[in-house]
Amino acid sequence: MSDTLEQSTDSRLISADKVSGVAVYDTRREKLGTIKDIYIDKRTGKAEFASMAFGGVLGVGAQYHPLPWSVLKYDTDLDGFVVGLDKQALEGGPAYAEDRLDDEGYGWGEEVRGYYAGMPAAVY
Repeated sequence: MSDTLEQSTDSRLISADKVSGVAVYDTRREKLGTIKDIYIDKRTGKAEFASMAFGGVLGVGAQYHPLPWSVLKYDTDLDGFVVGLDKQALEGGPAYAEDRLDDEGYGWGEEVRGYYAGMPAAVY
């Protein structure tokens, strides 16, 4: 296990700052991107989304795709998260520049929820 995830607070918990940079793979074990940030519901305290850096070269031109936290499953063999979506589904999904994700008033959560609500139940 990588040093990043090995430093969790116990075997099931990890601090949010250690999730940043962890790889995201599709079900064929092909790397899609990396986690940039986690978004937590202020009222419930539950993680709702993780933004994934996808595309671009060395971070330049990358788009950030918020994914419902519930679609990410941690795989110890890959030392990363697996999402049941292919590259085309991600490319067709909502994507934002980094500054848009940080704008709480923008309301991108509803757009993301709507897109993934249309996915098969096995994914969402």
